[in-house]
Amino acid sequence: MNLSTAVAEQRPSGVRYGVLGFVCVLSMITYLDRVCFGTVSPYLVSEFGFSESDKGWIFFAFTIAYAAFEVPSGWLGDRFGARMTLIRIVLWWSAFTALTGSIYPTPGSTLALGLLLGVRFLFGMGEAGAYPNIARALHNWFPFAERGFAKGAVWMAGRFAGGITAFIVYALMYETATEQGVQVHWRHIFYIFGGIGVIWCVLWWWWYRDNPAAKAGVNAAEIALIRGAEHASHGKLVVPWGKLLTNANLWILCLMYACSAYGWYLNITYFPGYLKEQLHIEPGNVKWTAQFWIAGLMAGLPLLIGSVACLVGGFLTDSFIKRTGNRKWGRRLFGVIGHGLCACCFFAAIFFMKSPWAFVLLIAFAAFWNDLTMGASWASCLDIGRRYSGIVAGCMNTIGNLGGGLANIFTGWILDWHTGPLSPGSDAYIAAKDRGWTVNIFIFGAAYVIAVLCWLKFDSTKPVVPDK
Repeated sequence: MNLSTAVAEQRPSGVRYGVLGFVCVLSMITYLDRVCFGTVSPYLVSEFGFSESDKGWIFFAFTIAYAAFEVPSGWLGDRFGARMTLIRIVLWWSAFTALTGSIYPTPGSTLALGLLLGVRFLFGMGEAGAYPNIARALHNWFPFAERGFAKGAVWMAGRFAGGITAFIVYALMYETATEQGVQVHWRHIFYIFGGIGVIWCVLWWWWYRDNPAAKAGVNAAEIALIRGAEHASHGKLVVPWGKLLTNANLWILCLMYACSAYGWYLNITYFPGYLKEQLHIEPGNVKWTAQFWIAGLMAGLPLLIGSVACLVGGFLTDSFIKRTGNRKWGRRLFGVIGHGLCACCFFAAIFFMKSPWAFVLLIAFAAFWNDLTMGASWASCLDIGRRYSGIVAGCMNTIGNLGGGLANIFTGWILDWHTGPLSPGSDAYIAAKDRGWTVNIFIFGAAYVIAVLCWLKFDSTKPVVPDK
């Protein structure tokens, strides 16, 4: 029996699933650290005496840094490998996660605001590149036919963590009585979450290898399965930036993701405020009551239900490709279905904006259908990026987050434009704000219609740099 026959008859080892477990945990940590700040922001704003506008700028500092450094961080992964690049990324953002809890109010709010803007900007710089380098690691370890499932699992883990973060934060916070009143203690949460990232880095450095052949326990059959028709590349990475940045297929993918993010950012920005201000849904002053759980469930439901869709969508796109061999429609079909039904949910939500559970469920189902596309979206980066998959994933996530940033700006601007000089709390103000929200919900749905059109033009079989 020759060597090739022996490999063909050998059962592939499953070490690649250990890699998947590591990056799923990392995805959870990214959402814990990201959503944590939004959860404690009401207490932070009260303690520091910030305005809502100040809070908005702090959120924006993270978003713009996160978008700006996606591509450079993706390039680092393609150039130096996911092992060391992810360690650099996670240690960086963990440090600034902990530093967030180290800032205290100062006389006048200007200095404290500047410090928080700087720390959150640097935190965003650190988190940038996490998902592109996860894509890089999965490109090294997973064959085409399993990449949708793998990326779906990564996003399922992240969304799930985001959905339960509020409960974790509330459980860790505690109150003490002082002469000035009740003080809410939240800073230690950032120290804890920062420490979790450091622990992950140590374990990742010890266990992971960029090249599957260099990892103990990987047999020849698994290496053959991973590589498939692709061949491992060697030597210095020379990035053909001209071909990358002028590739129409890549820009269509990026536009699709920007439209997707435009609607999805509602779930982690304005949605909790909408529940409180428009639907009067609050957790109350007493923890662990039915009201507390219901409010927390409503706020986290889009992320929780979306986590299921991430895994389902990844499985479906891979299953379709295995059955048909058609990778083009294996990615495209689930993008069209997911974003098409997501648009329908937003349009339907316009008619139920004063019905709490109906509205929440429609927004949650919109998140479900959006996240059904996540496996196909990120697997598409690997499909067309190949050796440059970290850079391609960085491009897509950069443009996507810019779309989410525009959503934050335009959503607030539309609400302010409708309410104008009206007195907050008045009947006229409430009615005007309702009209503003109607316009915003419609725009969210329209963005997903554009995403569907992008999917119809995107071809996952056309690499950004054609094979020679």
